[in-house]
Amino acid sequence: MDAYRESNRRLWDEWTSIHERSIFYDLEAFKAGVTLDKAVHAGPGIRIRPYEVEEVGDVTEKDLLHLQCHFGIDTLSWARIGARVVGVDFSEAAISLARSISAELQLDARFVVSTIEDLPAVLDERFDVVYTSRGAIWWLSDLGRWAEVIAHFLRPGGIFYITEFHPVMQTLDDDPSELRVRYPYFEAKEPLTFPVVGSYADRDAHVETDVEHGWQHSLGEIVTALAGAGLRIELLNELDRVCHQHFPLLEQGADGWWHLPSSVEGQLPLMFSLRARKP
Repeated sequence: MDAYRESNRRLWDEWTSIHERSIFYDLEAFKAGVTLDKAVHAGPGIRIRPYEVEEVGDVTEKDLLHLQCHFGIDTLSWARIGARVVGVDFSEAAISLARSISAELQLDARFVVSTIEDLPAVLDERFDVVYTSRGAIWWLSDLGRWAEVIAHFLRPGGIFYITEFHPVMQTLDDDPSELRVRYPYFEAKEPLTFPVVGSYADRDAHVETDVEHGWQHSLGEIVTALAGAGLRIELLNELDRVCHQHFPLLEQGADGWWHLPSSVEGQLPLMFSLRARKP
């Protein structure tokens, strides 16, 4: 697992410089507090979604830990709406950029370089909210340990909140001509390995790291890991839309979100959100 992790870390170090300049993230607009899309984002200079703010609740003066924060745009969005935030990522390049943005914006935020597994040895605090978001758990091989770390950092009565790509969507082929299942739904010890083509934020970008390694996790595995760590599931919502064009078949609706095309009969979940509480 260490070899897979180190390869992925190199990839995310490379992606950080690409993402800093990308239209996808539009970092300068974020710094300026610009509203990109009122239908998708929660407010001026806020990159988290309205449904996330509603489901997490008021974070004013609360301590929030953001796991796998990349270069901190979502983390700093929570700071902008009142939370005291700590962001964690295993990419030193991402954390260096996050610290630079935080200092420039003078927000109440700290950033820590660590893997999820090693975080209890690096950070000695407890939090009211532990948060993670889209595209994060794909990079983790052991959700049992992930859930233990989440429970470790929560204060009694604190909540864990995740919004993620639905594992059903992760099984779908990226062929734009038809909707079909191509990848496994259930978890496995060995990762799925894919060639790297630029970045999800810029497909044309040059990247030296040639592959990425990721692990599929079923919804049952996610829920069971959190329950096994002693957390009580309070909310589990499945969404029929996704925040960006995750694969070519999706079409953008008037609501700003991406949906299965109207030619497809029926519906499938494309994202989910979950809230769990530490007793």
